Amino acid sequence: MFKIKKGDKVVVLVGKDKGRSGEVIKVMPKEGRALVGGINLVKRHTRQSQTSEGGIISKEAPIQISNLAIADPSDGKATRVGFKTLDDGRKVRFAKRSGDVIDG
Repeated sequence: MFKIKKGDKVVVLVGKDKGRSGEVIKVMPKEGRALVGGINLVKRHTRQSQTSEGGIISKEAPIQISNLAIADPSDGKATRVGFKTLDDGRKVRFAKRSGDVIDG
C-alpha cells in the first residue's frame, strides 16, 4: 500500500522537476509510479485522426513514487506520512512534519 493517493498534493524530490509540486492524477501500484499534473512533461508526436488534430503535444509521463513526497497541508513543504487511529475509530494519514491530518 502506498502513502500517496489520487488527488494528493505532492512535491518532487529528485529529477528535472525537483522542488515543483502538483496534484496526483493517477496511481499505478503495480509499476510503483504515479502521474502528476504538470510534472515530468514529455513531447509526443501524434498522427491526425477523425477525433484529434495531430501534431506535437505535451503530456505527463509517470514518475516513480519514491521520488515524490506529500506536501504538508500547513506550509506546502515535503513531509513524510504516518498513520494513526482517531477517537472515532477511523484510520487516517497525517503529516509527520506538522502533525496535521491529511485525509480530513
